[in-house]
Amino acid sequence: MPEEIILYDLASTKGVCFSPAVWRIRIILNFKHIPYSTIFLEFPDIESTLKPLVPPPVSEGKVKYTVPAIHHIPSNSYVMDSAQIALFLESTYPDPPVPLTSELGRTIEAQARGVIGATFGASVMPREMNILAPRAQEYFRRTREAYLGHKLEDLLADPEKEEQSWDAMSEGIRAVSELLRTNKADGPFVLGARPSYTDFFVAGSLQAARVVDEGVFLRIAVHDGFKEVYEACLPYMEKKD
Repeated sequence: MPEEIILYDLASTKGVCFSPAVWRIRIILNFKHIPYSTIFLEFPDIESTLKPLVPPPVSEGKVKYTVPAIHHIPSNSYVMDSAQIALFLESTYPDPPVPLTSELGRTIEAQARGVIGATFGASVMPREMNILAPRAQEYFRRTREAYLGHKLEDLLADPEKEEQSWDAMSEGIRAVSELLRTNKADGPFVLGARPSYTDFFVAGSLQAARVVDEGVFLRIAVHDGFKEVYEACLPYMEKKD
């Protein structure tokens, strides 16, 4: 079957997807059996590649060109940003359906970001350097350290502090875990028997972490709820490149 989508993704030395935002879209594409190919971009090349192609988003401030972005070949249209791409794919390829939002899903995503996000990011971010090519490493270090105000290595300088940070949010992880199991009687997904975008949000974040570092992945993936959602989404994560 000829490809209908070109997916723009982040390049790594492993040659597979490691961005949680891109994984959400990749899982949708795989779930819906939409034929696609991937163009991997190094961090410094994202804006120069996408700027001539993708309509700039309507927003205040500096336009930020990011992945995921897609080229929908049949309509010759380009879409950027995972939320906008998900809307486009759901309207263009409605079968099988993927519920993009729900009250439970919004709660899970908000709590996951609020409770787990900072510690998760602090553990993953410096380890991403290990799977980047030299040009991307330089860009990644320069931009992330400007944001952080310190060296990336400082995030991992004290293993005991990192451990304490994970221990401090154990209750928060358990709370999100319980929310993920709300409909466990009906199936392994957030809403029960069929997956939703929230499942892809969770599974994509875990899969991205797994590509970067198995240890960080296991800190969350061993918990009930997270484990069931991740394993239920594994069939939709087989295509990684």
